[in-house]
Amino acid sequence: MSTSKTVQQLQAQWVTSENFRRYGQVIFASQDGKAYDQEDAQLKLENGIPRFYIMRLQKKGRKFHKITRHLQCTQCLGSLEGKDWLIAVCPPNNDLNEPALEDIAAFFIPGNCFIKLHEGTWHAGPYFDHEAVDFYNLELVDTNVVDHFTHDFLKSHQLEFKMV
Repeated sequence: MSTSKTVQQLQAQWVTSENFRRYGQVIFASQDGKAYDQEDAQLKLENGIPRFYIMRLQKKGRKFHKITRHLQCTQCLGSLEGKDWLIAVCPPNNDLNEPALEDIAAFFIPGNCFIKLHEGTWHAGPYFDHEAVDFYNLELVDTNVVDHFTHDFLKSHQLEFKMV
């Protein structure tokens, strides 16, 4: 018995603070010396040792079938060299073990900002059309070991997504 997959297109929208609020924050440049306020990344890193590093990704394209969440910390992502990129997200739903299909959204992220994901926000990405992109990533040292919950849409729904 053969099962065929369906490719569902996700229309990506340019990220703004308003349209990304359900999933996290968008952080743009501010003047040096500005006092801390709600426009700054509201970080939750108290459950371990923070890890800030640069990850190099190559030829990611725009398709995905797995989506991940971290329940114990926020995560910050941004590209270096001003390169734009994409991410798919779904709001936190801590009482469920899979994201709600109808709530998945895709965003174009310009290279002049970074995003902070709320704890529990499902995310697939970063994705991009460039040959390679370096990203800075702020999470905990063991996030990908002890706080990495992934849902596979190919297994559950024979479904793959393409951000357009």
